[in-house]
Amino acid sequence: MTKVKILDATHIHQKLNRLAFEVYENNFSEKELFVVGINGNGYKVAIHLCEKLKTISSLKIKLGKISVNKDKPWEGEPEVDFNEKDFVNKTIILVDDVLNSGKTLMYAVKLFLDKPVKKINTVVLVDRSHTRFPVKADYVGLTLSTTLQETIVADFSKKDKEVVFLT
Repeated sequence: MTKVKILDATHIHQKLNRLAFEVYENNFSEKELFVVGINGNGYKVAIHLCEKLKTISSLKIKLGKISVNKDKPWEGEPEVDFNEKDFVNKTIILVDDVLNSGKTLMYAVKLFLDKPVKKINTVVLVDRSHTRFPVKADYVGLTLSTTLQETIVADFSKKDKEVVFLT
């Protein structure tokens, strides 16, 4: 299996900077944003996004994590590390690393659909353009058309050595 590096740490941080500015530009009138990362790399991307948002804006930024069974998200409810009162009447920014089929993002969004939120936006670092579910990313770092046999793998295990591969 051949690995092709599509984003190195420098490019990932450039994409995250741009995403942070886009999120801020579209939410500058908010007092607070609730950034929620999907467990694993989505949460790591959310941490980076929060750090960047805090440096460019005066918005109050809250960070949360949602854990979804990525293989069988319909089995059980998502687990969260926040209370419902944390996001009442707030703008939610839901973050994941790679948008593949849209299944994980769809089940994560489902958590907020019957709650009194103000707005939900989605952010992904890489969009593969192969969604099978009616979900899209509002903010995308990189759109990359791939075959169904190819995979995108984000590795955030080493700080300042993050990388995204196509395999």
